Amino acid sequence: MSTALLAVFAVILCILFRILNVNSAPKKPVVLCQDEAFLTTILKISPVIAEPYKPTRLWGFSGHVQTIVHSIIGRVRCPWPIGERVYITLPDDSTLTYDLYQPLTNGHEDDITIAICPGIGNSSESVYIRTFVHFVQCHGYRCAVLNHIGALSSVQVSAPRIFTYGHTDDYHVMLQSLVDKHPNTRIVCIGFSLGGNLVTKYMGERGSNKLANIIGGISVCQGYNAIEGTKFLLNWQNFRRFYLYVMTESVKNIILKQKSVLLSEDVKQRYSLNERDIISAATLPELDDAYTRKVHNFRSVKELYKWSSCEFYLENITTPMVFINALDDPIVPEQLLRPIKDFASSHSNALYIELAHGGHLGFYEGGLLYPNPITWLDRTLVSLVGSLTLVHADRALKVS
Repeated sequence: MSTALLAVFAVILCILFRILNVNSAPKKPVVLCQDEAFLTTILKISPVIAEPYKPTRLWGFSGHVQTIVHSIIGRVRCPWPIGERVYITLPDDSTLTYDLYQPLTNGHEDDITIAICPGIGNSSESVYIRTFVHFVQCHGYRCAVLNHIGALSSVQVSAPRIFTYGHTDDYHVMLQSLVDKHPNTRIVCIGFSLGGNLVTKYMGERGSNKLANIIGGISVCQGYNAIEGTKFLLNWQNFRRFYLYVMTESVKNIILKQKSVLLSEDVKQRYSLNERDIISAATLPELDDAYTRKVHNFRSVKELYKWSSCEFYLENITTPMVFINALDDPIVPEQLLRPIKDFASSHSNALYIELAHGGHLGFYEGGLLYPNPITWLDRTLVSLVGSLTLVHADRALKVS
């Protein structure tokens, strides 16, 4: 009996070791950049991207655990920064809100604002956003955080729509409001996951016509192409279908919580919505077919996804951009990263950083079981903001 128990225990240990990937070792990020002068300037303030990333020893080498810890537990010792909530009524009667946080120190000569676009269904109240905001405030930066329409339970939707994967107008309205309040500020745009797609698409859509205050952008853990990305999420390999289910339920819950406005009888008639199809949708493509594409007037989900995907707007980007992905991200498979690698390898002002570990928005580091309070991602993003500011200052000096 004891031998059988030992055998079972050994099998369980083997499975745990495989899942946790504990045999892995810290690795340096892979950095792709065609623009040598751009990379040299970035490295002056962000040498961290050339150093090994050291995940939390016992579980940090598993992309699944990193992702799950990030989504369920969030960050260690998470603060709740105090800011001002700005309300804006849009032409379609939607109520847009964003939270504005002032710097806690005066450590910079320049007035820099970080304009944050969170992930799917997230807002300024999401734990990873709160931690990052507090960290950058302590480094002397102002922050503006877009609250995706429908994401805040405390703010009732006032028009029959919520956020979408590619609708950048809400983000632009926040940026314009920010510039109206602080005309001399320089803006670095940062997007997480879905927000990374929105920020990148925004840069490509606007091209050289974007707001003059924007000096750079950073995209974190996005998939670049919703058409191809959905194909991977629809299969069970690497448990991707499970993550798709979680995302689907998150968006569906937002719709159902705001049902009185989003699914009123008038709205259902106007857009030919079938409430039962929306409730029974098991995947995002099903939900988008039953709801999103109809409300936003697309003939098919494929058409919606192509319009939404930043990959089709990359060529028009003129702003310095940094892209960050992890190879063990269970939501964004490696196959989706080829277009952005090619882009960074062949265009100026573009830098791609690829980590072997980190999961989806995790990037916990240090410690044996308990990670450091500040993640690799938080401290790296702050240094990259400084680098993009230096790039802008150097080029402005050469022009003058």
